[in-house]
Amino acid sequence: MPGTSEDPNEEVQYHIEVSEGDVADAVLLPGNPERLDKITPLWDDHEERAYHREYRTATGTYEGTPISVTSTGIGSPSAAIAVEELARVGADTFIRVGSCGALQPEMEPGDLVITRGAVRQEGTSNEYVREDYPAVADHEVVAALVAAAERLGHDYHVGLTMSADSFYAGQGRDGFDGFRAPGADEMLDELRDANVKNIEMEAAAICTLANVYGLRAGAICSVFANRETGEFLTEGESVAAETASLAVHLLAKMDQKKAEAGVDQWHAGLSLD
Repeated sequence: MPGTSEDPNEEVQYHIEVSEGDVADAVLLPGNPERLDKITPLWDDHEERAYHREYRTATGTYEGTPISVTSTGIGSPSAAIAVEELARVGADTFIRVGSCGALQPEMEPGDLVITRGAVRQEGTSNEYVREDYPAVADHEVVAALVAAAERLGHDYHVGLTMSADSFYAGQGRDGFDGFRAPGADEMLDELRDANVKNIEMEAAAICTLANVYGLRAGAICSVFANRETGEFLTEGESVAAETASLAVHLLAKMDQKKAEAGVDQWHAGLSLD
């Protein structure tokens, strides 16, 4: 029965309840299971494959390219489980699709942030590698996300992300009854001065695990709030999802061009046209 064994080689994965053949090579990773209802209508077609705990999975096509989506819930521990189990059933490319708080004053709600590296403020990745191991997004994923945003005409920023392990104390917000974590008052200024673009909760772990396992990963988030200006507007989820879906299609074209050229890495000399 699904979910009855913790054996990582079990045909049906213990937490996400998918097996080999249920997912495409490339998987979008939103947090909220309800976001699937905003993502899959953008595709040519789709079929829901599993829904267990916070993990809801659907597979379909976008512009003819196979694509999947699996929600991961909130935070890096559950996101790492998704990456682990999706990789075991054949996925090799992961794009986090979510929301974030912006740190730089010129960034506006509704803008997109494409992660090219992440500050590992979450604790999950520390269970895998030493503290000074970098959380770096795959250069092909970053390039595909930039190209997709450009083609769709969306405003975007590319840079460093900080992944926190909590929504309140870990992101410099007040906890219950006005509680302030040590260093909370200085943290945002330090990140802003270091040119970190945004804060969210999963990108660092996803990118770290992908690098450890030789997989591709990246992240694109819609800005919901600007922590410098105080602006707040919950919109742009579909914009991030559309951009990530097109990026998967462009990555498939990149892979095809690499195969035709007999090279292992995408580079500027290879055209997508």
